[in-house]
Amino acid sequence: MTSNFLPAVLIEADGVRGHLHRAGDGDENGVVLTHGAGSNCNAPLLLAVAAALHAAGLTVLRCDLPFRQKRPKGPPASVDGPGDRAGLRAAVGALRGIVSGRVALAGHSYGGRQASMLAADEPELVKALLLLSYPLHPPGKPGQLRTAHFAKFRTPVLFVHGAKDPFGSLSEMKTAITQIAARKRLIVVDGAGHDLKGGRFDVAALVDAMLELLDA
Repeated sequence: MTSNFLPAVLIEADGVRGHLHRAGDGDENGVVLTHGAGSNCNAPLLLAVAAALHAAGLTVLRCDLPFRQKRPKGPPASVDGPGDRAGLRAAVGALRGIVSGRVALAGHSYGGRQASMLAADEPELVKALLLLSYPLHPPGKPGQLRTAHFAKFRTPVLFVHGAKDPFGSLSEMKTAITQIAARKRLIVVDGAGHDLKGGRFDVAALVDAMLELLDA
C-alpha cells in the first residue's frame, strides 16, 4: 500500500497533529492511530493499517505523538509518557468531535504502550484498544516487563504481534496477557519482527477483530 491510498485532511489544533481519513458522514466508528518511538504517523505500518480500517468503514485519525511534534526526527530526546498520553487523550477528543460512533485507540510499540496505560487509567475513554507490537520488555531484558498496568485493563484489547519480535516472544506475550481480565485477543504475524513487515501482511483478521470489538 502507498501513502496516497485515500484522501486525508491535515489536522493541527489543540496539541493534535495528524491526518484524518474520513469514511462517512460522521455517524461511523473511528480509530486514533499512532506510532512508535523511532517513527512518526507516516510509518508504512500505520499507512497500511489505516487503509485497511478505512476500507472497512472506520474513520481514522493517524497522528503524531507530542514528542514527535517537538522533535521531527530520531528517537525522543527524553521520554515524556504523561505528555504523550495527554496528546492521545486530546486526539481521542478531537476524533469524538468528528464521529458520533464508538472510538478505539491504536498504537505501534511505544505508542501502543502509552495508549494502553492511558486506557488502563481511564477505562471509559475508548471502546477498544489495538496494540501493534506491544513492547513487552527491552530486547534481551525479559526481566524488565512493562505489564504493571495490565491487571487494571477494563477495555477490550487486540494485540498484533510478530512471531520474531525481540521485544517479547509469543510465549511471553501469551503469559503476560493472562493478567488482563478484559476481553482480549492475540493475532500472530508469522515471520514478522517488531515492525510487522511494515504492514505487508494480511490485515483482514486484524480488521475483523477490531470491528467485532467496536460493535460488541
